[in-house]
Amino acid sequence: MKHVIAIDGPTGSGKSTVSRLVAKRLNYGYLDTGAMYRAVALAIKRAGAGLQDEAAIATICNGLDIRFVPRGEAPRVYLGDEDVSAAIREPSMDMLASDASALEVVRKAMTGLQRKIASQGPLVAEGRDMGTVVFPDARHKFYLDASLEVRVDRRFKERQSKGEHITRDEVEEDLIKRDQQDMNRSLAPLKPAEDASIIDTTELTLGQVVEAILKEIKNAKD
Repeated sequence: MKHVIAIDGPTGSGKSTVSRLVAKRLNYGYLDTGAMYRAVALAIKRAGAGLQDEAAIATICNGLDIRFVPRGEAPRVYLGDEDVSAAIREPSMDMLASDASALEVVRKAMTGLQRKIASQGPLVAEGRDMGTVVFPDARHKFYLDASLEVRVDRRFKERQSKGEHITRDEVEEDLIKRDQQDMNRSLAPLKPAEDASIIDTTELTLGQVVEAILKEIKNAKD
């Protein structure tokens, strides 16, 4: 998977927007693996399956048809013929997606699908285990991070922009809980790959982060 650019990081680090911009600049495909886990979580919720019911979840994963359809700045996410882009971004899906992503049966299914997508052409893949688990042989690996305060501010503004009635303290509590769960799970925990370039985005603009990534990629080719 030498044609894959892996970008990992926690919520609020800027990885999603940066990944889309890098993909656009390089004319690469863009893969939002977080959206995939959210889609799985939505399917599990709709099926009424418990997270302990491994057989039921395996059946759900094997029957999923997750598609990304380019449209505007961010691709639309489909489950079969249904556009679930808005549904998977509901706040209630945050922790459910994290819970689902910690299940081995879900990880196995999604990792296989992610690698299949990457085999179709150059790709910027963003998530939480791109450089460590899914694409360990990726030539370019980046891990974006930022201070907790800045990440909370970014997430708070994002949720306010969607019309949510939520306090900053609630956002901080949710984010800390998500961090702890993602970093401490036994399967594919959130952490930088040993050979990843770590970029602190706390005081950087999106444009500056994008340029830093593109510069490193260019220097590696020269």
